[in-house]
Amino acid sequence: MTFTTIQKTIKIGTSAGLTIPAKEYKRLGLKIGDSIKITFEPVHATEDTLVAEYNNFKSHYGETLKNLANR
Repeated sequence: MTFTTIQKTIKIGTSAGLTIPAKEYKRLGLKIGDSIKITFEPVHATEDTLVAEYNNFKSHYGETLKNLANR
């Protein structure tokens, strides 16, 4: 089971770290101490990529967001 997300690095003491969203942590059935394989690449956000991501999000969730706003 895999998932893709964009996370920001955070400071943990004198180190840096990444978080795993709680929903995905539970979905994957992870426990503290489990080993996982992580593949990563830096994201260089440009206006074009942000617009593309927004349009993708809107195409998937636009109607749902409209319905929620109209409640």
